[in-house]
Amino acid sequence: MFATLKLLLVYLTFGPAAGIIGIPYSMLVGNVNLLYKVAMWIANAGVRAAGIRIDLSGLSNVPQGKSCIFMCNHVSNLDPPVLLPLLPGRCSVLLKKDLMSIPILGRAMRMGQFVPVERGGKRDAAQASVIAAGEALRSGLNILVFPEGTRSRDGRLSTFKKGPFFLAMETQASVVPIALSGTEMMMSKGSWAITAGAARIQILPAIEPSQFQTREDLLRAVRDAIAAALPEEMKPLE
Repeated sequence: MFATLKLLLVYLTFGPAAGIIGIPYSMLVGNVNLLYKVAMWIANAGVRAAGIRIDLSGLSNVPQGKSCIFMCNHVSNLDPPVLLPLLPGRCSVLLKKDLMSIPILGRAMRMGQFVPVERGGKRDAAQASVIAAGEALRSGLNILVFPEGTRSRDGRLSTFKKGPFFLAMETQASVVPIALSGTEMMMSKGSWAITAGAARIQILPAIEPSQFQTREDLLRAVRDAIAAALPEEMKPLE
């Protein structure tokens, strides 16, 4: 619990001030790059304050000079603040629509072209999310998505949603699989308690959508790559 309090202390100390100052400044200059950098610094500082160590490998696998879609397994609420500050360039994120309603943070995420995803399988909402994500990619941003759609309950890799792969096939953006482990032991689903520990992030070789005839084939290739890189206790059972 002490680790949780330290993380919250960092976020509550710096987060509101960054938003109150950074949002008007970004609107004034018409650019959110500085606000994004500050937000990533705060996210990483909170993670470090909580005693979370990070073992990162594979940065050389990220394609240079073009936008890409990072796809990562999802096992904890810690995954975004652990992972996002370490990814090169500026990233948009596909996330739950409800998060956009958080005061200050929601406004900052909209300015950063984060893409809300409405749960429930509504076709129009899903198409709108894909269109917005495609626009973010074309503007030069990368995209981070957790294709399972929600956190795994037992830490094992679960099934993937098809939407992110429709986006990949439509835009032909390189897909960069990421295998993340360790955070499932630090903050389990349904709990706010954080335990200090080590997170392992493996950025795997990029996969090109142009090499696949269907989005289902691409989905299987990305899921197989992530599964192969995860420790045995996190691999899917099927």
